[in-house]
Amino acid sequence: MRILHTSDWHIGKRLLGRDRMDEQAAVLDEIAAIAERENAELIVVAGDIFDTYTPCAEAEELFYSKIKKIAGESRAVLLISGNHDDGVRLSASAPLSEEFGIYVVGNARLPLKIGGVRKTKPVRSGKGFATFENERGERAFIAALPYPNEARFKEEKSPLSYVEQMEKWMNEGAAENTDGLPSILVAHIFVLGGAVSESERSIDVGGARAVPVEKLPNCDYIALGHLHKRQHMGKGHCYYCGSPLQYAFDESADKCVRLFDLTANGVENLREVPLTSGKKLIRLQANCVEEGLRLLGEYPDALVELTLYLKEPLSTQEAATLGAGGNLVSLLTEVKREGEYLPVSRKRFTDGELFDEYYRFQYGEEADERLKSLFLEALAEADERR
Repeated sequence: MRILHTSDWHIGKRLLGRDRMDEQAAVLDEIAAIAERENAELIVVAGDIFDTYTPCAEAEELFYSKIKKIAGESRAVLLISGNHDDGVRLSASAPLSEEFGIYVVGNARLPLKIGGVRKTKPVRSGKGFATFENERGERAFIAALPYPNEARFKEEKSPLSYVEQMEKWMNEGAAENTDGLPSILVAHIFVLGGAVSESERSIDVGGARAVPVEKLPNCDYIALGHLHKRQHMGKGHCYYCGSPLQYAFDESADKCVRLFDLTANGVENLREVPLTSGKKLIRLQANCVEEGLRLLGEYPDALVELTLYLKEPLSTQEAATLGAGGNLVSLLTEVKREGEYLPVSRKRFTDGELFDEYYRFQYGEEADERLKSLFLEALAEADERR
């Protein structure tokens, strides 16, 4: 069975106030074209479909039109909810979407509807798992772990630690592969050691919410979502495919989806298929306004963060001139006068770094790591409730 892995679409996400819906539409069209061209039979979307719990009407309209196109006439699409998604809201359309081969696993991990007339369809399903079969009778077992939000942990009322609870949930699904079928785990989690981009909050919370790679179940392929940089984790076929667009300036412009054949021998023909849609995000530096203007002129179709190192503060007119081209989305300035730098942007600081700096300023000493972890946990929980 040929499978395509993608994640972290973040439909509706803006860049410093700039709308990117057209870019998101274009890249989802490109994913649909790849699925059609490469004869993909099952599309796995590893969470963060939307950028907020309550996406705008335009974002939802875009999702419904493009997911139907990605499913095409015969493919199956399996989506799980991420930390930016409302799993209940995302699953609400299941009675209709399943008729088009689009299956959603939210936090409740409810069984999928069995059967149907499409060439690829689920033939067995339960809590957190499903077996899909194509028209040739080939089967693939999928264990699914949507993002485990705070509400889900509170419902469990379990004495287990975070890692122990995650391991329990993952193994619950994987243990249902009683026929020993070729298998996939699709999960929206943070695996210890993963590289985080600037568009994501400090999601590891001092390591408290990180899952060691050795705790992941033994599956032929592990399809991860949550991190926007594409990366391989541990040994075997365990991958974050990354977001389809650059959502931060420190992310590589080389975006992709992963395509592979899942056979009785495991994973075969694994490859990255490049994505070319969307504007490139570029960081530039200059020592004067004139040099900044020249650099901006070299990247008219990109979205640019420009840092200027100046001897005098930037005037309103100079700032307007720099922004006139339309490709400047972030302007940072560092002014050096009489050997000292005036206020430096803290835009690139993580939540933890901002907390450390504030604590030092207020109390004149370093913050206790336990206090810092409590703050980051509270911030993460507040973020989930937005």
